[in-house]
Amino acid sequence: MSDAAAHREPLPPAILLMGPTASGKTAVALSLARRFPVDLISVDSAQVFRDMDIGTAKPDAATLARFPHRLIDLISPQEAYSAARFRADALAAMAEIDARGKIPLLVGGTMLYFKALLEGLAELPQADPATRAAIDRQAAAQGWPALHAELARIDPLTAARLQRTDAQRIQRGLEVFRLSGRPLSALIAAGKTQAPPYRLLAIGLLPSERSVLHQRIARRFAAMLDAGLEGEVAALREQYRLHAGLPSMRCVGYRQVWEVQDGLAPRRELRERGIYATRQLAKRQITWLGNTLRPQTVDCLAADVDDRVAGQVERFLG
Repeated sequence: MSDAAAHREPLPPAILLMGPTASGKTAVALSLARRFPVDLISVDSAQVFRDMDIGTAKPDAATLARFPHRLIDLISPQEAYSAARFRADALAAMAEIDARGKIPLLVGGTMLYFKALLEGLAELPQADPATRAAIDRQAAAQGWPALHAELARIDPLTAARLQRTDAQRIQRGLEVFRLSGRPLSALIAAGKTQAPPYRLLAIGLLPSERSVLHQRIARRFAAMLDAGLEGEVAALREQYRLHAGLPSMRCVGYRQVWEVQDGLAPRRELRERGIYATRQLAKRQITWLGNTLRPQTVDCLAADVDDRVAGQVERFLG
């Protein structure tokens, strides 16, 4: 070992607490905050929006006063927030917390944000309206399967994971190649070299029985409706210039209420539609955890889940 390596400063610690919706992440995070010198950072693509409180399960004002969460209430529901911005904001917050002598604890369920933090993001060209319009004209003349075949010739890795009719992603693959001269898959692979400068403990809260998580999801969405989710959406529509395509209104729960308020779905089906959408979200989150992020796992249904997670943190911190 070289002298430089021997005297290299150890990386500061950081903790990632991730899990599907209704797995009890916030409760576990607050328990950790009572036991360890941690500061909390939200990893939630819905909680970044101001005035969206009920449907995002945002911690209440009293909780936030005692346990502040960074990266909550950042933007209006009219705006958009990206994984790239999250990574920059999270790294800045982590550096600030570390400088104060505390440990960053990142908690949430937006798995793409965790992935962006852990792996970095590729430097991709921004969308170009002229290029997209040209691709759309080509698709109108030839059909998207023909464009998929073109993509397969220049970027077989990207094409292999897309359906022949996946217009949006085929368009993006062709656009990136035409703007940069490089395949999208190659640019993404080149971007996966930006690990954050921390010693990380990643913990995933996963249910030992999926059916019990589904029961939690049903109770929680029913509680959101009882707490006034429909009124919250109505107030948002009154206060802001919103439309159904905005990221804020595509959030689970908000989308289903919007559709009812626009007469696109019957109100009597709202509860079941919201519960179903939330279950599908949880399924995707669990898949991300198992196939991509692969944290150390703890049964979120265990009666002593707080102690189990705290034990892992104690061992990690030494």
